[in-house]
Formats: sequence, structure tokens, C-alpha cells
Amino acid sequence: MKILDRYILSRFLYNFFSSFLILIVIFIFQGIWLFIDDLAGKGLGVVIIAKFIFYFIPTLVDKVLPLTVLLSSILTFGTFAENYEFAAMKASGISLQRGMRSLIVFVLFLGVVTFFFANNIIPKSEQKMFNLRRNIAKVKPAAAITEGVFSDFEGTGEGMNIKVEKKYGEQDRFLDNVIIHKKTKQSVNNTVIKAKAGELISSEDSDIIQLVLKDGNYYEELKPKSSKDKRKHPFAKSKFETYTINIDISELNNQDLEEDGNITTDKMKNVVRLVKDIDSLGKNNVEKVEAFSKNIITRMGGFPEPPKLDSLQLASEALLNKSKVDSLQQIQYDTISTIKEFINTLPEWQQLQVVSSAKTTTQGVLSTVVAKKEELQKRFKFYNSHILSLHKKYALAFSCIILFFVGAPLGAIIRKGGLGLPMVIAIILFLTYYFIGVFAGNYAKEGNIHPSIGAWLSTLIMLPLGISLTRRATADRGLFGFGHIFDAIKNLFKRKKKDEEDDDNEG
Repeated sequence: MKILDRYILSRFLYNFFSSFLILIVIFIFQGIWLFIDDLAGKGLGVVIIAKFIFYFIPTLVDKVLPLTVLLSSILTFGTFAENYEFAAMKASGISLQRGMRSLIVFVLFLGVVTFFFANNIIPKSEQKMFNLRRNIAKVKPAAAITEGVFSDFEGTGEGMNIKVEKKYGEQDRFLDNVIIHKKTKQSVNNTVIKAKAGELISSEDSDIIQLVLKDGNYYEELKPKSSKDKRKHPFAKSKFETYTINIDISELNNQDLEEDGNITTDKMKNVVRLVKDIDSLGKNNVEKVEAFSKNIITRMGGFPEPPKLDSLQLASEALLNKSKVDSLQQIQYDTISTIKEFINTLPEWQQLQVVSSAKTTTQGVLSTVVAKKEELQKRFKFYNSHILSLHKKYALAFSCIILFFVGAPLGAIIRKGGLGLPMVIAIILFLTYYFIGVFAGNYAKEGNIHPSIGAWLSTLIMLPLGISLTRRATADRGLFGFGHIFDAIKNLFKRKKKDEEDDDNEG
């Protein structure tokens, strides 16, 4: 490697790693706010929180790495241009493309590494972070209770659903306005407990959590043996000042916080798994739609339109089965062509009966279609998200390469180093790239555009920008080429002035 290549590469790597470190810290603090409710005040140890942050860092790479490449390339080439180092290179016969050669090799290598990172590391990190959050909620009971909604709160025995209006105090141990639905071993809710206040009492040395309820009522639906008594729907009601529920969590306390569960999303899968699941999900969705379509056609009494046979087909069929041809001809040349004509052939009472039956059937079919529509939309949204995740792994690698060809010539054009103007320009370009990707991804999940387009759209928009900036920087042009516009305006005024002078001379 030549001295110039080593010098340019070393300056770029310095800016690259320093920018990456600064940006990853910023994004970590920004991301922690999303999970602050899962971590703050739960009595979690430093090791658990450190593990959570460690698993969270790889999930930020798809945001941090493109911005790092863009910012470091602007900083590097902006500093070169500001210090007239590019002018010295060009005076020595070294073009911009020649100066970028070592960085192009590095960025291509970075794109390959990024793809393997997105394919192998990020899915495992997503899985570990998801399992850690889920199992923290099991081991730390207060974390499993969400204000304002019913939350599953289960030990090793009978479970329950708990809804609280407010949590407060140390580790959210105090509860206001508690409603509990106790579940039997058959998962039947036949007991309701309401209390104005509650408290969770636990000890590190004990496998029992005490849920102490205060000032409430206890309702239980009784199950008598005789069928006669069952018709009366008997229940028991009692009032209490203090009621204690003991929950055994011995099995939960022995649970590994990183234990894998059965739940997987598209972000937790690599390319091989995504391709396999996309194929199976696509076939399954088609089968669901076809089965539902056949069911609707059967309910409506519909049938496929009989094929229209030409004279040669009729003649050949006549030799095989004359009666079949007669029936086909009857269907083909039926005298009734519209529904209205058919209804007019019926008596008035039968017309009302047919219309009423058709209306009832149509309303039933419409209600079924509306109910099925939501289920099918969720299925296709899940299917689209898999295609989107698959293409995003490739798009992330290419985005690093393309954003380098945006940032490097842009830095050479603006001729400004430091963290001032380059940082502002990099953030504006990245936000444009990022928000286009977010909106395109959301549209793709809903099926408004193809998922592959949603994954590649922001990268494809940056591609012509990179080509244009590279050409302008190679030709030593400014950021905005208004020179030809000004020249055209000047030529227009010169032409008008010349025409006026010619008119004066003729006069």
C-alpha cells in the first residue's frame, strides 16, 4: 500500500471509529427511554441491565452504521479539501477516484461484513433481548403488571389476571384499585376479587410472594352438582379488610433469564430461515384465501360459468355424449339472461321471499367477509414483514457503500472539516434516508407497495445523488450548479440589447 493510500485510510478510520463510538452512545441513551419502564425501579442487578444494553447495541447497527459512513466520509474529505490537500493531490496528477481507491476497498469489505452481521448477529441479539425482557417480567412480579390493563400474573399453581389503576413506591410494590380474576387449573375465571389497595411483599430468601389486598370484596361463582341448582347460578360474596394471596415462584426464581422461548419474529431470523418461512407463509395464505373463497361461493350458491363451446367442440362432444351436448347447449342458450327477468317470472309472494332470503344471505356473507378480512390482513402483514426483513439485510450492506459515495464527494465539494457544517449536512441526509425507509417499510407491511421496494427505496433514492455528487466533485463543480442558468440569463439580456441596437441603427 502506498503512503498516500495509508494516509487517507488512516484518517478515514480515525473519523469512522470515533463517529461510530459517539453515535452508538447517543443511540443507546435514546433507545433506553423506550425500555425505561422495563428496567427502572424493578430491583434489577447491574449485571442484568448490562446484559440488556449489550444485547441492545447490535440492534442499533442498521441506524448507526449508515450514518457513521456518511459522517466520516464527509469529515475526512471535507478536511482534505479545507486544508488544500486535495489541491496538492490534483496538482500532482492524482484524481478524486484515485484518492478514494483505498477507501472504496474498505467500504466494499465493510458492506460484506455488515451483511453477515445483519444475518447472524442481529437476529440472535433480538432473540436474546426479547427473552430477557419477557423473563424479567416473570421473575420480577411488579414488572409483569401494567397499569390500566389486565396482566397475566402466574406462579406455579393457579394463575390470575390482575388490573391495577396505579403502581407506586419502592419497586412499584404498592397498588391502587386492584381487580383480580383468579383462574382454575382449567383456565376458567370463576372468582373475582376487588380491592381499593394492595401490596406486593417478597424476600430474596423466600420463594413465596405475598399479595396483600386491603378493603375489598370477594365474589365466587359456585358450581353445584345438581343440574337444577345450576340454573339458579349461585355465587358467594364476602367483604374483607385484609386478604392475603400467597404465590409460589420457586420455579420462576430458578429460571434462566436468557432461556429461549418459542416466540420468534421476522427480526429474529436469518436469510435461510426467512426464505423458508416466506415460502411456507405464502402457500399457507393462498390456501386460506382459496378455502375462504370456496366457502363463500358455496354459501351464496354460486357456480362457475359453463364454458362456451364452438361448433367443432360441439360436434366432437356429440359423438361421445349427445345428451351432455344438449344440456350444455341449453345452459349456453338460456332465454333468461338477467336476475330481473328471473324474478319477474315468479309470483309476487315468491318474489318477496326470494328477495328477503337473498338479503339475509348477503348480510351474513358480508359480516363473514368483514370478520375474515382482519385475519387475512394480519396474515399478509406478517408475510410482508418477512419479505421486508429479508431485503433489508441486503439493503443495509449496499446503503453503506452508496452513502460513502454520497459523503466523500460532498465533503470535497463543501470543503469544510470539523463537526459543524459536516455534522448538520450528514444528519439532514441521514434523516431523509431514514424517514424514507420508515415510511416505505410501513407502506410495504400494509401491502400498499411491494416489500422489496419498501426495503430498497431509500437506498435507490440515494444512488443517483451519489452518482451526481461524484461527477460534480470530479469536475470541480460546486454543490449547486447554477452557473449555466446565470449564463443563459446573461445571454438572453445580451441578445435583447443587440436587437435594440439593431433597431436603432435601422431607424
